[in-house]
Amino acid sequence: MAIDKDLLDQLLAGRDPKDVFSKDGLLDDLKKALSERILDAELDEHLDQEARDGGGNRRNGTSKKTVLTGTSKLTISVPRDRAGSFDPKLIAKYQRRFPDFDERIISMYARGLTVREIRAHLEEIYGIEVSPDLISAVTDAVLEEVAEWQNRPLDAVYPLVFFDAIRVKIRDEGFVRNKAVYIALGILPDGAKEILGIWIEQTEGAKFWLRVMNELKNRGITDILIAVVDGLKGFPEAITAVFPQTVVQTCIVHLIRHSLDFVSWKDRKPAVAALRAIYRARDAEAGLQALEDFDAGPWGRRYPAIAQSWRRNWSQIVPFFAFPESVRRIIYTTNAIEALNAKVRRAVRTRGHFPTDDAAMKLIYLVLNHAAADWKRAPREWNEARVQFAVIFGERFMGQ
Repeated sequence: MAIDKDLLDQLLAGRDPKDVFSKDGLLDDLKKALSERILDAELDEHLDQEARDGGGNRRNGTSKKTVLTGTSKLTISVPRDRAGSFDPKLIAKYQRRFPDFDERIISMYARGLTVREIRAHLEEIYGIEVSPDLISAVTDAVLEEVAEWQNRPLDAVYPLVFFDAIRVKIRDEGFVRNKAVYIALGILPDGAKEILGIWIEQTEGAKFWLRVMNELKNRGITDILIAVVDGLKGFPEAITAVFPQTVVQTCIVHLIRHSLDFVSWKDRKPAVAALRAIYRARDAEAGLQALEDFDAGPWGRRYPAIAQSWRRNWSQIVPFFAFPESVRRIIYTTNAIEALNAKVRRAVRTRGHFPTDDAAMKLIYLVLNHAAADWKRAPREWNEARVQFAVIFGERFMGQ
């Protein structure tokens, strides 16, 4: 809706342009005036409805109420009724914050800002002093949303699911412990990405992964075509117990990164080029021969632990060679969970450690969902890969 220019001129007349958007400036005056006008209109509607119902309720003056907005702290006049039955929709009874204020705090928290940084930002930019308890209360409300999200129904078929873990420090029973945060990222048949769940555990193993797999099945998943994992202990046995047809594949990206842990910085680039001959081999036999050649070559002799690592994981690498190049590229070049992990690590790094599992879950959920909001389209490699999935997996890919 366009606002009349003459009205704007009247509002701006005699005002310093620099003060229009400042604290207690024109924008705050408008918010106050509009809020009070809306509240008056709400009370009029409420009294009219009670009159139609045969009641004799009427106005009873106003009361002052201080509320926080996204830009300032406002004191507004809230109209009252004599019966005390009026509950405004704009700002409900006992509510002290506009909805956009809560959303702004949650958005900053999701970007990795600490409570201290959020307080400083609100005070510096908007001149609002906010207590740590209020920020915690706003963000703690997200936990109900997390519980609902964690139990939501899922699609029946996921061609690809990436399972990965990062380590975070969480206080538990008086000690700060390293706990694993496990994330499952699914790729749907149309190439869309979806975060399936988040789990926090101190240890991993077959029992834990069996519980996760059964949870995913109970939420609606009937088939996973390929599960990409990073050497997660007990995972292959657990997933095949629940989804017996699933191909379990070690993540090539993680295997390469693990290999580089043994390599000095100056040797990393040529070492990666040498490893490329293994995972780009035409089939498993050629890949094994490339591994033997690497082991016998200069890099294998200088860093023998690399070949040992690949041999230990070879049974979960072999399935990779059965797929055409387009599917392989999806597995080793578009590992989207890596980008998610990077965002989580940045946010976690500023915290040091978390006081509880819920505090860690709250932040990680917000970070991941903030990242997911930017997902617009499927990876460019997916169009070719989906044709190959349809050929290889047939009716399973189509969910029939």
